[in-house]
Amino acid sequence: MVVLLRNFKNVFLVSELRKKVLFTLGILALCRFGAHIPIPGIDEVRLLQFMNNAASGFLGYLNLISGGALTRFSIFALGISPYITASIMMQVLTMVVPSLEALHKEGDYGRRIINQYTRYLTLLLSLIQSFWLILYAENQNLAIAPGWSFRLTGMLVMSVGALFVMWLGEQIGAHGIGNGSSMIIFGGIVADLPGAIWRVISDIRLGQFEPLLGLLLIAITIAVTACVIFLEKGERKIPVQYARRIVGNKIYSAQSSYIPFRLNTANVIPVIFAGSIITLPMMLSNLLAKKFQFFSGLSEWVTPRGLIYDVLMVFLIIFFAYFYTAVIINPEELSENLKKSGGFVPGIRPGRKTAEFFNYVLTRVCFPGAIYLATLVILPDILAAIFHFPALFGGTGLLITVGVAMDTSAQVESYLIERRYEGFLSTGRLRTRYGR
Repeated sequence: MVVLLRNFKNVFLVSELRKKVLFTLGILALCRFGAHIPIPGIDEVRLLQFMNNAASGFLGYLNLISGGALTRFSIFALGISPYITASIMMQVLTMVVPSLEALHKEGDYGRRIINQYTRYLTLLLSLIQSFWLILYAENQNLAIAPGWSFRLTGMLVMSVGALFVMWLGEQIGAHGIGNGSSMIIFGGIVADLPGAIWRVISDIRLGQFEPLLGLLLIAITIAVTACVIFLEKGERKIPVQYARRIVGNKIYSAQSSYIPFRLNTANVIPVIFAGSIITLPMMLSNLLAKKFQFFSGLSEWVTPRGLIYDVLMVFLIIFFAYFYTAVIINPEELSENLKKSGGFVPGIRPGRKTAEFFNYVLTRVCFPGAIYLATLVILPDILAAIFHFPALFGGTGLLITVGVAMDTSAQVESYLIERRYEGFLSTGRLRTRYGR
């Protein structure tokens, strides 16, 4: 604990790091402020009553990504969701469309063009998602004056809000700490956590919840968090040897290293993809349930925390875990780069055999990682069915929170280590860029 407090103090001793942290906190505060400003034309009284009943419904995923802004139908109701979806789609298209793949290999210029395409796609997705949400609000009688005036105004406000949140995320990435999109989601989840804890305490005080079950809930949450931290650090290390090399007048001796294949290579992306796909039929069925009996039945089938919903989520998460791992790690390209750098895996012939070995390892590492992701997502549903209590937050939120916290702390730690006089193992005085 003393070391943790000392490291926290050191963050504010480095001028550059202090500015980055304060800048990030300021952006997150701005996001929380915008999350409390409702769009024009929403009946706030009806909205509050409706969201209390639908908090665990299909809007739960979108509300998580928006950092709680969706429950208020605020100007930031879409949050960072359109940008995340657009980024993932562009990554996939870059791998399957030859022209985009060639553009990606052109360096900084190509990446700037792809980023511009991502912004255009974000705008398109924002318009589509905002139109769906506005129609859904009208369908649930949440609009004060339904009609095209309300629809167009809501679409404009939500789309501009989504683009503004995207820009704020880019500013965090450029001038702050951590990944901008992840930090915005992380800020929303952490901001809603005290409210979730207070709701559990209120249920216990009102007699709706047994105190013993409350302690069990806390114990399970802590245990699951510890398991997530442990598994997120899990990796398969592939040993790599580099032969003795002579470059000019310098002689480089043989070296050994390793290539890490993480247990959860795809991170939270399969969960986001699966949630996005399963949300689409759920939203359409809720919109059309009053007009068509078929969609009313479909809405009942894919209800969150239901058996069919959980089974679909498990299959989709496993599929996208394999799919996205194949997108971000190319065994042939990895093998070729290793061969060009003079490295090889002991006992494996360089070239095609090494690529086949990488593919073999990835396939087997990916399966337990996919099962871990799927279990984490449906675990709150299982606990709710067995013990009849609500989780403090879902598996997706827990995974995002732990992942962002670990990545950000590692980034801060490396920033501190770079500015020590005496290296990593000693406790030297911190210095700024100018040596002060």
